[in-house]
Amino acid sequence: MKKNFVSNSEESTRIFKSSMLEILSKVHYSVPLFIFIPVITFFVIQAFTHQLGLAAFVVFFAIGLFVWSATEYLLHRFIFHYHPTSNLGKRIHFIFHGVHHDYPKDKKRLVLPPSASIPLATLFYFIFSLFFQQNQLFAFFAGFLLGYLIYDMLHYAMHHHNFKSGIMKKIKQHHMLHHYHDPSKGYGVSSALWDDILQTKFNKTPQNVNE
Repeated sequence: MKKNFVSNSEESTRIFKSSMLEILSKVHYSVPLFIFIPVITFFVIQAFTHQLGLAAFVVFFAIGLFVWSATEYLLHRFIFHYHPTSNLGKRIHFIFHGVHHDYPKDKKRLVLPPSASIPLATLFYFIFSLFFQQNQLFAFFAGFLLGYLIYDMLHYAMHHHNFKSGIMKKIKQHHMLHHYHDPSKGYGVSSALWDDILQTKFNKTPQNVNE
């Protein structure tokens, strides 16, 4: 079976000539926890401070989680796996996602660095603010960010931990098939839900898939 990777080294390959850009492109997997857990907590507190009831909070929080799952799939399928034809486009694609497929065990490029995650979170917040009342937005966005955080942590775990049984083994296998068997399928990382709905799931599981 063809393996779609260049190296399984856990070390980071250099992708920028600029030392500053190189530093900004790498991050320890724990950093998103320190950034986004306080932010999620802030939004939860703000939701209740702004008189959102518990039942409404649960509903909008759950909607945020659900919308994240769709966002994760859509970004991965249509942005990260877009195939540009220009040299500049190919370079940008490699920086954003191609390097991960070529070096899937690179420990410092498995979660989004703050240089990307913070601007993206800010952009999404302002987009969603067009559709929700403020107290609803606080609950929704807390769920959305928690979904992102789960995605980031699971993504790291899939590449660096061996799961022996249960749902995590299935989730990991789904993602490993995307990397080592067919990158045109299996775009869901934290869940295969949207691959099932949009018919990009793996029909058969090869017995020798890299785990």
